[in-house]
Amino acid sequence: MSVGVVACGALALHVRRISRARGWDVGVHPLPAHLHNRPERIAPAARELVDELKSRYDRVVLAYADCGTYGALDELGIPRLRGDTCYDVLARQEVREALAEEPGTYFLTDFLVRSFEVSVVRPLGLDRYPELREAYFGNYRRVVWLAQNTELRERAEGAAATLELPLEIREVGEGGLERALEEVLAC
Repeated sequence: MSVGVVACGALALHVRRISRARGWDVGVHPLPAHLHNRPERIAPAARELVDELKSRYDRVVLAYADCGTYGALDELGIPRLRGDTCYDVLARQEVREALAEEPGTYFLTDFLVRSFEVSVVRPLGLDRYPELREAYFGNYRRVVWLAQNTELRERAEGAAATLELPLEIREVGEGGLERALEEVLAC
């Protein structure tokens, strides 16, 4: 049975790597990660891609958490990753623990570490108006990096420095995402 996976652009590389390692015969089709800046656009974009892929695959699933769509992805009627955010998918327990310790926690994933300049700094205008940092991030007390690849440490440190916040690293790997993918593919 062929399976098409409509993947969040922030998770697509991980989904491909896990699928290859597990020998899953899936086609991964990412949507642009920048859709997270306008979550109301995620479900319509996913619906369009799902409709296109239904003729090419026996099944289509979503490698997306809810991602701020307030249930709109569930209305597509196909399986998706459980959780509210990709942070939940990667490390649900670590996220809960971190927020219980410090509600003012800003999370990074490997994707955000790699793309911090184009995903956060430029869209928020921090490159042109650094004084906005306080307005956007003044209530945060720390950055927690949910690390899949610790070789990105220097870049994670740079992102935290840009926000003028201390960095904590929690090595979570891809195990949470792998388990979530296994569940959604088994549906």
